[in-house]
Amino acid sequence: MTNRSFAKAAPAATVLLLALAPSASFACACGCGVFDVGSLALISDMQQPSAFVEYNFMDQNRNWSGTGRAPASDNEDVEIRSHFVTLGAHTTIADGWSVMAELPVVDRVFKTDDGAGVETFEHTSLGDMRLMGAYSGFFDGMATSAIFGVKLPTGDFNIAGFDRDTAIGGGSTDLLLGLSHTGLLSDDFGWYGQIMWDKPLLTQGSYTPGTELNGAVGIYYDGLSLGGVKIVPMLQAIASNRTRDGGANATPDDTGYNRILLSPGIEVDFRNWRLSGDIEFPVYQDVNGNQLAADRLFKFIASYRFGA
Repeated sequence: MTNRSFAKAAPAATVLLLALAPSASFACACGCGVFDVGSLALISDMQQPSAFVEYNFMDQNRNWSGTGRAPASDNEDVEIRSHFVTLGAHTTIADGWSVMAELPVVDRVFKTDDGAGVETFEHTSLGDMRLMGAYSGFFDGMATSAIFGVKLPTGDFNIAGFDRDTAIGGGSTDLLLGLSHTGLLSDDFGWYGQIMWDKPLLTQGSYTPGTELNGAVGIYYDGLSLGGVKIVPMLQAIASNRTRDGGANATPDDTGYNRILLSPGIEVDFRNWRLSGDIEFPVYQDVNGNQLAADRLFKFIASYRFGA
């Protein structure tokens, strides 16, 4: 992938930049929305149809309150360990227009102390499907895209032992809106910026997930190759805001947060395949009440372009 092909790829690729991750799809107050932005993978000539699989992992096992770690005894929840696998497909339907669908599967382990001891609950099910579109025909070069879509309540949210804010599905139909821009800094360096807003509109079961706003800015180096394999190191910063949950089945005092993460990563590009991975480290977290936090988050994406 070259810097020039990166810029030319923006019309179709930017929808993927903002929609590759399953986190908001899962609509959990445990902070999964951070996966929605910050993916350099699949930024290339995406005029051909493509398919991808993404894996994310997050282990929230430390209690956090305000801007610092808090005693575990202040939170009856002990751990939320989540594996996410998302299958997705993308295509360009017209000049400047792209569409994508993605469907996640989630395995989650939830440990909580009911006063008599720690109980462990585990559940695997579909998450919430997302249908996305993007338009990139605003300016010459088509490097700026508007992203729009919906999240559908296909995930399971009535799970024995799980609270609504820790269940796999959010139970809501959400409006998704975003913007993305890509650019070049030099012959070998490029950058990208993204923002995504997730607003629940239709809710069920006396529970309204908090509104999420996630943004990312990243730089990458495009001057490395080995035997026909392109190697692209990258570094990005991600910021997240989530408002408190609402409704009779919500715990508004212990939901909602602001945080910033730094994320080094790498992309490997060969033939029709692209592999990308990164690790996200929280450097600032300000949460309401007591919430479980992870010390790192993992993302891996493998994509295949048909006809490339």
